[in-house]
Amino acid sequence: MVREFLENISLFNNLTETDFGQICGMVEEVRLSAGEELFSEGSSGDRAYIIQDGEIEVLKISSGREILLSVQGSGSVIGEMALLEKAPRMASVRARTNSTLLAISKEQFDQLLNTSPTAARTMLDTVLARWRNTTARLQQSERMAQLGTLSAGVAHELNNPAAAVTRGAEQLQDAIAQYEWSHGQLYQFSFSDTQWETLRELSRHAQTQATHPPVLDALTRSDREAELETWLEAKRVDDAWEYASILVNLEYDDSELAALAENFASDQLPAVICWLSSTYRVRSLLTEIGQGAGRISEIIKALKSYSYLDQGPVQAVDVHEGLDNTLVILQNKFKAGISVRRDYAPELPTIHAYGSELNQVWTNILDNAADALDGRGEIVIRTRQDGEWVVVEIEDNGSGIPPEIQPRLFDPFFTTKRPGKGTGLGLDISYNIVVHKHRGDIKVTSQPGKTSFEIWLPINFEAR
Repeated sequence: MVREFLENISLFNNLTETDFGQICGMVEEVRLSAGEELFSEGSSGDRAYIIQDGEIEVLKISSGREILLSVQGSGSVIGEMALLEKAPRMASVRARTNSTLLAISKEQFDQLLNTSPTAARTMLDTVLARWRNTTARLQQSERMAQLGTLSAGVAHELNNPAAAVTRGAEQLQDAIAQYEWSHGQLYQFSFSDTQWETLRELSRHAQTQATHPPVLDALTRSDREAELETWLEAKRVDDAWEYASILVNLEYDDSELAALAENFASDQLPAVICWLSSTYRVRSLLTEIGQGAGRISEIIKALKSYSYLDQGPVQAVDVHEGLDNTLVILQNKFKAGISVRRDYAPELPTIHAYGSELNQVWTNILDNAADALDGRGEIVIRTRQDGEWVVVEIEDNGSGIPPEIQPRLFDPFFTTKRPGKGTGLGLDISYNIVVHKHRGDIKVTSQPGKTSFEIWLPINFEAR
């Protein structure tokens, strides 16, 4: 029955009777129950398989998601890529239904391709079709995964300033009510022109300090607050503990409060202190809301520039702006122990390029650099002009890339990350964008403590 089945498989056409009989006698039958895994992504491969009956799923993990690459049926060959490339399995395989497969060892597989031109041609057609199908599916998945990662990062970055704006707006309502009440208390007194001028000076000082509060360690702040609280209590000011912390932000000490007290009567001073604290609190909350809204605006502007919305596909691109926008989008990834240093060349010319696609290159390489640092280290971004070229160098001080795998870095599906962490298409996509689309080049050098990607881009790729 095995012989009859294999006679109808194009892979075995034109084999001599001896070779065909030898293969038929050596193939091993493998039975799988529905849901059972044949092999997993990243495992070593020593056999290829021909599906005799049933349906087999080919799957790959990308960014934590399981992607169905294809469903293969009777007569299909699977598992051959690992044998041809002498590389780990690039995908996992499991049975969709109860299935029977015929396993061919690597030695038999090599002999088959060496002795049968038809088998070699059939295998080439199979590999090319599978390569195109797999690449298309994974490139789409890679883009969606990258979009999801960027969206999550942007959402995280937006969350903090949005929360600050919301919190500040809620607190501002109470602060304004307190300010209005304290302002009304001042009008119970008949202040002189000199005193009113002093109050105006105090208001201006509160506005200035709200935008630039002092930076104090916890112990120093606690000591100053205690001193001011004692002074205020001696002057019979109610809620002295509450006002003390604000007066520290206003950079008052005992002597300055004493000078302030000389300008007002003892019954006026508590009202002045209350009004001054309320004024500072309102100004401080307005500053906080403004800073939060400004940060939101900055992120949205960076996101719009990053994607080059409302612009043509080819435009004059400021490389520094693209790098900066990418860093804003990826900022969440660089927070935990990773520092980024910019060493930009002054007066770097703009280049004629596909701006959004170049930003995808910066994203892929910077994301890989962050992964290589594993949460701690430094990334240095350098730019320079070299004749009619603009050169961007992205360097990290991670553990480096082993020399034996450096020549394969830009191969499709090749990745040094653990299965499920990467698809192996990020650098392949980057290479195609830089080399094929912009007629540039990417150069890689690596040793422990220093890995550098140099991206060479012509100032005007359409003129080359």
